[in-house]
Amino acid sequence: MNLKDYIRSIPDYPKKGILFRDITTLIKNEKAFCETINQIVNILKKQNFDKIAAIESRGFVFASAISYLMNKPFILLRKKNKLPAERYSVDFELEYGTATIEMHKDSIASGDKVVIIDDLIATGGTAEAGAKIIEMAEGSVNLFIFVINLFDLGGCDKLRKNGYKVENLIEFPGH
Repeated sequence: MNLKDYIRSIPDYPKKGILFRDITTLIKNEKAFCETINQIVNILKKQNFDKIAAIESRGFVFASAISYLMNKPFILLRKKNKLPAERYSVDFELEYGTATIEMHKDSIASGDKVVIIDDLIATGGTAEAGAKIIEMAEGSVNLFIFVINLFDLGGCDKLRKNGYKVENLIEFPGH
């Protein structure tokens, strides 16, 4: 199954010049969604890790299913002011603005090995913030997994240059 066939491309969203890669067409197709989850689980079967973290909100769609199938704890990396308990917070740059990501302080214990899952990587700002927040809690990021890599925007390369392992299922140009 070619997962690319299930990704809708929307020009000029969320702003002019951006070609948005929409995963809703993939997740609404039960066979494509199952294939996506199975491919990620097959990658993770070869990894040694303790917890799965995902970036709000589309990363949650994939990570929750994978967490269930692999019987691993699921950690939420959320937008600012969405978590009620004591939390870590990291500000970062997006390709079209700025944002903040947060995680409960009791989510990661010192030495926890974490896999971070998200739907898409572009410039890598969100993923880097996810790694920083895991590392603030004295955990380590063993692997990033993205459904889509916008290869010409350099996010995966940036993460690899910073010493992280990265996997993705499909690739598209960024613009």
